[in-house]
Amino acid sequence: MGVGGQSVTVIGLGPMGQAMVRALLARGYEVTVWNRTARRADGLVAEGAVLAPSVEEALAANGLVILSLTDYDAMYAVLEPATAALAGKVVANLSSDTPRRAREAAQWAAGHGAGYLTAGVAVSPSLVGTPEGYAYYSGPKDLLEAHRSTLEVISRVEYRGEDPGLAALYYQIQMDLFWTSMTAWLHSVAVAEANGISVEEILPFSEDVAASLPHFFRFYAPRLAAGDHTGDVDRLAMGVASMEHVVDTVRAAEVDVALPEAVLDVFRRGAAAGHADDSFTVLREVFTAGGTPGEPHANVG
Repeated sequence: MGVGGQSVTVIGLGPMGQAMVRALLARGYEVTVWNRTARRADGLVAEGAVLAPSVEEALAANGLVILSLTDYDAMYAVLEPATAALAGKVVANLSSDTPRRAREAAQWAAGHGAGYLTAGVAVSPSLVGTPEGYAYYSGPKDLLEAHRSTLEVISRVEYRGEDPGLAALYYQIQMDLFWTSMTAWLHSVAVAEANGISVEEILPFSEDVAASLPHFFRFYAPRLAAGDHTGDVDRLAMGVASMEHVVDTVRAAEVDVALPEAVLDVFRRGAAAGHADDSFTVLREVFTAGGTPGEPHANVG
């Protein structure tokens, strides 16, 4: 056993799984590992991890089993042949997938006698085990509290509730923001480079825009919560004109216009629905099928 009898199993040794194992080892845990490609465990074994020869033995080794896999299909592929070893275990699934599939997986695990926690890890491997890292968790609170100290070695625990789909929902919401933002940044870099401006030259200005976003989030969040789309200096009509200029600039640079055209299309649909003089925040209603502008909406999984 590790220090104070601390031990855990980690299944899946991609970059995230390896970072988790190293963080646990550094805190004195005895860590049993398993990976489909066993050689990925070589470095971890040299650092003190124990390689289980089979999934069954990896599950049998500890009460808490952490999964770090590509998605839930990978989870089923790995665990289905070993379901007899799941009874009495607590599975903390730190793999990414959808809220619906998280709920299905929780039922599947319960059917085999296992407790189940869903997690969404909102951190890169380099930040695992640091104060900056956090992960969303959902599922039975008693299970979360029983294993909180171990899970907090990996990252800060943000418990979202009993519904096993909630952690996945929070995670995917943030991935929506992250990947959309990063793709927009890459597109802006492509436009800059097409005009002879290097990524290094544009970087300080890109950082200025990114740094301004929290201010806008905080300013608009209360208005969104109240369904207030009053147009002050941010009328949707202005957004339409601005995005038309962006599209023309991108087209002139001979860069793919699909991304800004998609944004322009949303702006135009909002204006065509009679909201040209409303705040651009009315676009939330454009995104919500059947939504009525001005009415706040509940989160659904």
